[in-house]
Amino acid sequence: MLESIRKHSKFVMILLFLLIIPSFILVGIDSNYFSGSSPVVARVDGKDITQDDWDNAHRMEADRLRAEQPGLDAKLLDTPEARYATLERLVRDRVFQVAAQKLHLAASDATLARELQKIPAIANLRKADGSLDTEGYRNLLAAQGMTPEGFEASVRRDISLGQVLGGVMNSALATQPIADLALDALQQRREIQLALFDTARYSDQVQPTDADLQAYYEQHKTQYEQAEQASIEYLVLDLPAVRARITINEDDLRTYYKENGARLAGVQQERRASHILINAPKTMPAAEREAAKAKANELLAQVKAEPANFASVAKTHSQDPGSAPQGGDLGFFARGAMVPEFEKIAFSLNKGEISDVVETEFGYHIIQLTDTKEPAIPSFDALRPKIEETLKDQQAQRQFAEAAENFTNSVYEQSESLSPTAEKLGLTIQHADNVQRIPGPNAVAPLNNERFLEALFSSDSLSNQRNTDAVEFGSSQLVSGRIVAYTPAKQLGLDEVRDQVRAQYIAQEAAKLAQKQGATELAAWQADATKAGKQLQAPVVVSRAETQNISPTVIAAALQAPVSQLPTFVGVDLGAAGYAIAKINAVLPTEDKPKELSEMALIQYEQLHSQAEGAAYYEMLKKKFNVQFKISKP
Repeated sequence: MLESIRKHSKFVMILLFLLIIPSFILVGIDSNYFSGSSPVVARVDGKDITQDDWDNAHRMEADRLRAEQPGLDAKLLDTPEARYATLERLVRDRVFQVAAQKLHLAASDATLARELQKIPAIANLRKADGSLDTEGYRNLLAAQGMTPEGFEASVRRDISLGQVLGGVMNSALATQPIADLALDALQQRREIQLALFDTARYSDQVQPTDADLQAYYEQHKTQYEQAEQASIEYLVLDLPAVRARITINEDDLRTYYKENGARLAGVQQERRASHILINAPKTMPAAEREAAKAKANELLAQVKAEPANFASVAKTHSQDPGSAPQGGDLGFFARGAMVPEFEKIAFSLNKGEISDVVETEFGYHIIQLTDTKEPAIPSFDALRPKIEETLKDQQAQRQFAEAAENFTNSVYEQSESLSPTAEKLGLTIQHADNVQRIPGPNAVAPLNNERFLEALFSSDSLSNQRNTDAVEFGSSQLVSGRIVAYTPAKQLGLDEVRDQVRAQYIAQEAAKLAQKQGATELAAWQADATKAGKQLQAPVVVSRAETQNISPTVIAAALQAPVSQLPTFVGVDLGAAGYAIAKINAVLPTEDKPKELSEMALIQYEQLHSQAEGAAYYEMLKKKFNVQFKISKP
């Protein structure tokens, strides 16, 4: 049973870590180093979410994903779609925060402490006496760009958020008949034949005149503008830049090793204990629990009187089937392996000492500490690189504020060049060409930061080629830049883009021809199915799970079409791709569902139903709190 205690305890900690940590990237981050105005990108309940909030949240999200997936292409994280997804999550988090506040939901100090202890990285910071290593705690959070105050506020909000959603999502009910109907719809198979009217087949029929191209060009003139562009040089101050200039002296390295060597190596003291367990789960009737406790006290008196008989008493009376045959021996274990009540007593005993009766969720225990094992700490030389890295990280965090102030003042006071600032702070001037006011989808930070680009293309920057003010574009990341060369926006003439205009005009008109031909054929076939003839492809069987690589739009239309009379035809407008007609020949019987599949369908349906309830509740809260997005979705 104690083995199951260990597994249960570890599982809970891992689960809570996974549930809690991702939300911290969106809330609880340190305040910006610099105030100043920042464009509003969204509003919830009358409160603004600024560009700074968005930038910081996206930077934290990108850092987290890069840490989890080192091989991830950085370009994927900086697309407009990825950035907007972060904004949507930020708004969603803010909505539930407001809901929790209005419902007066709050996490107590005791609840907060319990949740924090369930996070392995924090639980491992406990010292031998059970107290928390506060310096290690601060350093752990600082490495993630957080403070204890911000982090703990985030945990409280996360707990409250769970309370807001829990009442709605946990109340969602699903029945087996409804789940079976959904499964039937998913598994339904239909035999269909397709006729495709591909745009490319009609391109040769389009012969545009100069007048056609001129008219198309005029209608779409804004598509043929060359955006303003600039060549720039810029300077970035971030934690790695500050860290690169730090040197740690030998005394500090050895002092840190002496105080933190065991924790840094990930080792801790282990204890070996034996126990006697009298089962008394919380669900046991009170009278039976009292009887179990009395039995435990009786055994306690025996082993206190004759400590040498502990193992024989455990073999005879302990109700833990895993350890009783070994005289109650549990082997060596470290902190975090046992339930808290058991662990607290086990780590407070002296070798050979026997505890009083200890109550846990499993019953009543008598614990005897039989041995201790001090951790084998690696040598100073073995840990030196890690200690040096740790101390550099800590000092970089502390020194960044001062470096940021120097950076900000220097780029402003010596605005004719970035060189003095670069020399003063040991930074490297970087260069970029074809920088645009509105960043392209492949632009990466800081060249995709709206505040930085706004500063670069300001009238003062363009006319005087001065340094921009320092702009914070991420957590502990500042940038300043200056224009080196500038090309204003201009309208491209028809002759410059004639080939592009011609191709786009032909594609547009060919699609119209394909759609017209398809609609004409659909009407004829619906009137007389025999007219379809050889235009139809060979029959295929499709379902929502087996699409045969057919367009989802066509699959959806074919499976939603009425089938009271077969065969039947349905037309699908494919936009720029043309047109498709699906002939539905037959609805095939579904296979008998195994009981296991039906039960699995109910579980999945319950999950989906619960998620739908949560999504619907969120949409209701968005309206209630007057959520406004100031940025259009890409």
